[in-house]
Amino acid sequence: MISEPRIPMPDRVAALAGASIPQHVLVAEAAAVRAAAYLVNSCPLPRTREEVLSGLARANKILAAFDPSLTVRPGGAS
Repeated sequence: MISEPRIPMPDRVAALAGASIPQHVLVAEAAAVRAAAYLVNSCPLPRTREEVLSGLARANKILAAFDPSLTVRPGGAS
């Protein structure tokens, strides 16, 4: 795999890109980030597979409450 150098995005371009994201997607992303942070901070390590899957299911339910098309499906994260 050839790695290309990272080129910083100008602030104005980033602002334009961010302005085109629908509000409901931004709200769902923020809720998912909060759920993930809660999961990471509330579970002592090491976690079992079942605990991790339970947390992912909880985050999926939060995403589905905003928009069912945003949920993660098997094989969708690859």
